[in-house]
Amino acid sequence: MRAIRTRSQERILTLLKNLKQGISAQDIYVELRSRNQSMGLATVYRSLEALKLEGMVQMRTLANGEALYSLAQQDKHHLTCLQCGLSIPINQCPVHDLEHQLESTHKFKVFYHTLEFFGLCNTCQLHQEVNQ
Repeated sequence: MRAIRTRSQERILTLLKNLKQGISAQDIYVELRSRNQSMGLATVYRSLEALKLEGMVQMRTLANGEALYSLAQQDKHHLTCLQCGLSIPINQCPVHDLEHQLESTHKFKVFYHTLEFFGLCNTCQLHQEVNQ
């Protein structure tokens, strides 16, 4: 059964469907204003929270603490550089079997998962070596 959604939630879902990458709540707010679909920032956050609890939206927190939202269609995995912020998507997922096992043993419905490794990209490693 499909959840009953507010107009604000539907507008956010429509926006996220047209994006190829995650977007912050503040940028969602600005983007909707530019499309004459203005809503308050608090409404954006409330709508994102409701969509997250429904399993429609996933949130990824960057190394700088910024939260990015996207549709919860697929699992996201990244290598993220702590120095320059470069985020490299990785396609391999070593935890799908674990996810299914956890769902079964704990009777827990998993909507999505994220896997993120933090460190230094090759460019930042080279820059660090030059400065030492």
